Amino acid sequence: MPKRIMQGVVVSDKMDKTIVVQVERRFKHAVYKKFIKRTKKFAAHDELNQFKIGDLVRIRECAPISRRKTWEVVLDNAE
Repeated sequence: MPKRIMQGVVVSDKMDKTIVVQVERRFKHAVYKKFIKRTKKFAAHDELNQFKIGDLVRIRECAPISRRKTWEVVLDNAE
C-alpha cells in the first residue's frame, strides 16, 4: 500500500526533532455545493531540525515513531 503524502505549513518547531504541520483541505459541501476549508495538524519527524515556522513542507506517512508521530518530512533533492 502506498504511503500518503501531504503538503502543509509548519506552525510549531519548539520540540526537538519534531515539527507540527497544518494541512488544509478543500471540499464541496454535499447539500449546499459550497467549497469548505478544513485544517488538521500533524506531528512530523524532522531529523535535522532544519524547518522553521512558516515553511512549506511535504510529509509522508511512516511507522510510528512515538505516540503522536507517524509522519516524517520528505526531503526533496532540489533543496
